[in-house]
Amino acid sequence: MAEENNLSFILNKPFDVSFSERPKPTLKDPHDVLVAVNYTGICGSDVHYWVEGKIGSFVVEKPMVLGHESSGTVVQIGSSVTSLKVGDKVALEPGIPCRRCTACLSGKYNLCDDMIFAATPPYDGTLTGFWVSPEDFCYKLPSHVSLQEGALIEPLAVAVHITKQASITPGQTVVVMGAGPVGLLCCAVAKAYGASKIVSVDIQPSRLDFAKDFAATHTFTPSRVSAEENASNLLSQTGLGQGADAVIDASGAEPSIQTSIHVVRRGGVYVQGGMGKPDISFPIMALCAKEITAKGSFRYGSGDYRLAVELVSSRKVDVKALITKTVEFADAEQAFKDVKEGKGIKILIKGPNEKA
Repeated sequence: MAEENNLSFILNKPFDVSFSERPKPTLKDPHDVLVAVNYTGICGSDVHYWVEGKIGSFVVEKPMVLGHESSGTVVQIGSSVTSLKVGDKVALEPGIPCRRCTACLSGKYNLCDDMIFAATPPYDGTLTGFWVSPEDFCYKLPSHVSLQEGALIEPLAVAVHITKQASITPGQTVVVMGAGPVGLLCCAVAKAYGASKIVSVDIQPSRLDFAKDFAATHTFTPSRVSAEENASNLLSQTGLGQGADAVIDASGAEPSIQTSIHVVRRGGVYVQGGMGKPDISFPIMALCAKEITAKGSFRYGSGDYRLAVELVSSRKVDVKALITKTVEFADAEQAFKDVKEGKGIKILIKGPNEKA
């Protein structure tokens, strides 16, 4: 952990990555800590930047370090740090808000206009040797929670926030569109919240098999038919009757979104968690006629990371089950290729200073 190098995995332009030594960061604020990054998961947004060089208005205009789903070990603390010490294992929350705007002061810091978020242009990410973070955006991991599990706290926090938006209570029925990492974790969080029926929807049989073993009570494979027909088939095959209490779209796919609105019961809740095309055709008449409460969900807010750590610590959510494999830092590009090709659920990259 004491090595001075800060080897980083850098995106230069679409499909053009390289390894480069960057200056080791230094503590400039007494409340900051220096963390040696141990593990980083690959997210869909990381792959999107690698392939497209942009997401919406966020465009990679200069070389950028990738990665934002990370855990690490504290190697240095600022003079005012009280909650952490050298040697602590931590999950890193990769977005630092301004803490002063209306959104931040109201507890919705994920909506901060001045958010500094890892691997979102123009800011570098966490696929690097060392990372500086404010102490309150580092979450100490209990001794029985591994650093590998710590790297999955970030996607779990996303799922926690989405599921909070759905206002799920014990005994309710939930449908989750998409069985990628976030969709699977939404199923797991809904189960932890006490949902009685959880339906995972995807077009990949292997992902649905995993979902059934992981947290879903039912699965459904959509067909190439209309959204209304897919919704009708889903409701009849899963015994949801007039519809689900809550439907979460974690896919961003237009057909899934359209089907979702027809699956929600009258007066139910729909949450958009997945991001797809900027504009889609949307069944607005069904939304109005059923008085559906529709919500967006963006990253995570106050309390979401702490709850994610608690869910892992208490073993209510088994994030380790999602880890397909762990690769060396030198194999990062191949890991990105594997994720793009849909191989496995979650691939972790060891930090360049991780020797275990």
